[in-house]
Amino acid sequence: MSLADRLRRALDAPSPGPPALIPSDTLEEEEGPGPEPAAVLVAIIDQPRPALILTRRPETMRRHPGQVAFPGGRIDAGDDGPIAAALREAEEEIGLPRAAVEIIGLADSYRTVTGFTVTPVIGIIPPGLALVAHPGEVDEIFEAPLDHLFDPANHVERSGVWRSRERHWLEIDYLGWRIWGATAAMIVNLGRRLTPLGAE
Repeated sequence: MSLADRLRRALDAPSPGPPALIPSDTLEEEEGPGPEPAAVLVAIIDQPRPALILTRRPETMRRHPGQVAFPGGRIDAGDDGPIAAALREAEEEIGLPRAAVEIIGLADSYRTVTGFTVTPVIGIIPPGLALVAHPGEVDEIFEAPLDHLFDPANHVERSGVWRSRERHWLEIDYLGWRIWGATAAMIVNLGRRLTPLGAE
């Protein structure tokens, strides 16, 4: 059974009850419109040890500088929904051809503290693609194996004060890469939705 088939089966399989998902962040109380819609591409490399494509944002960015993130961004008016937005952003940020992505489906959306409701778009890509970081949007591109990211033993709970409020979040370390915040939450939530990928 292919990786794509196993992912679809895992996402579609009935379960005795909903998994315990990490809740979205609480928005700051500010006047104005509600959360903006956004989408990210959860690109899973189809190889013997499946891995995710992740990026590190430049330190110069206004939002989330230096953080590890999925390729993605706002859903623009010209985008035909979250899938189109995620594919567009991935092509712009890391040079991932849209035609190279086999779309599997949508995962649980996540509301960020900075005012976005993010829809993760799950896709399968072949190994060995020549990805190129877009200057100003991405500093580095790296791969992280799913079995490491989904393993609860690698999920560390953290807390701290941000904008005078105590925050709680998860962190996942992989070879020195610090994956945390909304990106870590979406990874953990996806892992809780899926059955073990090694199971046939």
